[in-house]
Amino acid sequence: MSRNSEPITLLSALAAVTRNIGFVATASTSYNEPYHIARKFASLDHISGGRAGWNLVTSSSEHEAHNFGHDEHYAHAERYERAEEFADVVRGLWDTWEDDAFPRDKESGIYFDPGKQHILNHKGKHFKVRGPLNVARVPQGHPVLVQAGSSEPGRELAARTAEVVFTAHQTIEDARAFYADLKGRLAKYGRARDDLKIMPGIFPVIGRTEKEAQEKFKQIQDLIHPAVGLSMLAGMAGSIDLSQYPLDGPVPDLPETNGSKSRQKLLFDLARRENLTIRDLYLRIAGARPLPDRRHAGADRRQDGGVVYHRGCRRVQHHAAALAGRTA
Repeated sequence: MSRNSEPITLLSALAAVTRNIGFVATASTSYNEPYHIARKFASLDHISGGRAGWNLVTSSSEHEAHNFGHDEHYAHAERYERAEEFADVVRGLWDTWEDDAFPRDKESGIYFDPGKQHILNHKGKHFKVRGPLNVARVPQGHPVLVQAGSSEPGRELAARTAEVVFTAHQTIEDARAFYADLKGRLAKYGRARDDLKIMPGIFPVIGRTEKEAQEKFKQIQDLIHPAVGLSMLAGMAGSIDLSQYPLDGPVPDLPETNGSKSRQKLLFDLARRENLTIRDLYLRIAGARPLPDRRHAGADRRQDGGVVYHRGCRRVQHHAAALAGRTA
């Protein structure tokens, strides 16, 4: 099966043969319509028995624009403005029906209660959607809303709408600053700090000894062909072609693009901070970020804000609960 299979179809099939895992699919607000997204994810939530989530993205590639009737991608500010309205429309459509709107009472002949149907009738700058959604209220009420944007408008959108944000900061200091900043934005939207879970991403490589784990990690990194690494780096850095530069030379100063601004900043800040070559940088993003843990090596350890230090090594000790237990 292709790694680029349509996600809702794939997750619907997986939902039929699983019970306890949640399913989060990515769908763009730039090249979809709110009614379609609301209907698809509501259907997945029903099929899975309340285990669906929507990873809201705005898209970062010019190539997507060319497949949807556009000569160029939406500007960064415009696509987040569109995403704000898109999310409001989708959530409004999910609220079309109250929980008990469908009594399906054979004796009385009442299939649904019209008083428990709410017509959205949205008219905005980007969308005009009357409703109602033709799918009943889902088991969760709403599918879980997930995001990963770290730019200023991305953080605001997450603070207002997201239930889970996943992130991949390269230093504990950056991760703490991001956590504090995002949690600090919730109150102005009437939300409690625990309404949003922040999940760090890691890629564990397991070995019986640290040496064995490091050898496995090297084998994984050695499998990455330069053409693949450069392609992935270009995709994450805003379609910037670095193939014209020496692989083992420094990452050049490059202009900001219309792609994912937070990801570009993360990558280039990392390259500057650690003096990485182009090869070093693509290995970081095409492969894995090592987080060695010597718990059984007899090293001195100390606790510091949820991170355990082992002679200069670190590991994530605690993770936010995925979907706050709503995937059971």
